[in-house]
Amino acid sequence: MAKKLNSMRLLEVNDVSYEALAYPPEIKDAGEVAEAIGAPYHLVFKTLVAEPARPGGGPLLAVVPSDCQLDLKKLASAAGEKKVQLAKHADAEKYTGLQVGGISALALMHKNWDVYLDSSASELEHIIMSAGQRGTQVRVPTSAFIRLVGARLADIATAED
Repeated sequence: MAKKLNSMRLLEVNDVSYEALAYPPEIKDAGEVAEAIGAPYHLVFKTLVAEPARPGGGPLLAVVPSDCQLDLKKLASAAGEKKVQLAKHADAEKYTGLQVGGISALALMHKNWDVYLDSSASELEHIIMSAGQRGTQVRVPTSAFIRLVGARLADIATAED
């Protein structure tokens, strides 16, 4: 089993059952992660860091299925912003303290950032996401994830071309 991460401790403290799933840590792409762990793409969610285009706006987390792209216009609308942009990889790592490919809303709860979860997740009993470190994913009940991180369900994803 993978080493215990803070996200796993958080789940345990809150009595949330989870399954840890390991994969080669050099994989960064959520679609490749899904293949590596043998999970359907629509169950594996990626966490993206976005930021409002206006000065002084703090980062937002967008959690979308691995087989979809984040729709920035939809995210901006959900967040009540005129415009949002994806953070550059170096900025996302600076803001979060986590490596791209290992960014997780569960590992960033202490930041109190707004988390937007694509509404497709509401149809799923469980979702799979990064545990906060490349090489480790966690399968968690969707309702527990929403409750723990205060995620807002919103239509923020579009199918990849």
